[in-house]
Amino acid sequence: MVANQKGGVGKTTTTVNIAAALAQHGLRVLVVDLDPQGNASTALSIKHDEGFPSAYEVLIEGADMAHVRAECPDVPGLFVVPATIDLSGAEIELVSMVARENRLRRSLDAHLAATEQAGDRYDYVFVDCPPSLGLLTVNALTAGREMLIPIQCEYYALEGLSQLMRTLEQIREHLNPDLEVGAILLTMFDARTRLAAQVAAEVRQHFGAQVLTTVIPRTVRISEAPSYGQTVLTYDPGSPGALAYLEAATELTHQGEGTR
Repeated sequence: MVANQKGGVGKTTTTVNIAAALAQHGLRVLVVDLDPQGNASTALSIKHDEGFPSAYEVLIEGADMAHVRAECPDVPGLFVVPATIDLSGAEIELVSMVARENRLRRSLDAHLAATEQAGDRYDYVFVDCPPSLGLLTVNALTAGREMLIPIQCEYYALEGLSQLMRTLEQIREHLNPDLEVGAILLTMFDARTRLAAQVAAEVRQHFGAQVLTTVIPRTVRISEAPSYGQTVLTYDPGSPGALAYLEAATELTHQGEGTR
C-alpha cells in the first residue's frame, strides 16, 4: 500500500514507476488505483472516464476485479484496476455499509485466490491511496501487509507522518494486525540544496533501516511523463529519474527476499 495523507509527496509517481520497473523485469504486478483523481490510471494509459468500470464498482457493488482490471499497453504484465471520479462519492456511500473497512480486502483476496488457482498469480500488488486518511485509505491499509511511504525531501517532510503512524497503530489494533511499514522512499531530492540533505538525514535518523538507500531526484522528466500517459521508465528510460526508480524497485525486491 503506497500511503501518505500529505499530498504532493510522490505517491502516485512512486506507485506507477516501481510497478512498471518490476513488470519490466518479468514480474506480474497489479496496481489498484484508489485515488478519485485517477492519476495512476492516466500514467499507465488506462481508460477511466466517468461511468467506466473501476475500483468504485469493486468497493461499492462488489464487482469482480477480473472484470474491471486492464493491462497497461506499454508494460506487459502490469495490470490496473482503474479509478474514476465516481470514487469521490465512495467515502460517503461506504459509511452505511456493513464491514465497510473490509470491502477492498474481500475483493482483493478473492481475486488473488482466483488468479493463483489459474496459474497467473501476481508477484506484487500496489494500492495507490488518496491523500487522506478516510475510508478509501482505511480499506487499503486493511487489505495490505506492508506500507510503502514516500516522503518528499522538503521542509515539513515529517509533518503529518505522526498522524499516519497513529492510524497505522489503530488499523493494527482493530482491523489488520499484520500491517507494517515495509519501506520509506525519499522523493523529490534536489542535490543542489543543503535542505534536501538535511531532511534525508533527519528521516534516516527517525526510521533507520526502513528508509531505502535509493533516493528519487527531482527531475522534469518524472513530472512530464504522466502528461503523455506514460511512466518515466517508458517515457525516458535512460533519465536519472527512471534509473532511480529501477534501483528502488530492485532494492524493494531484495528487501522482500530478506524477510521471507
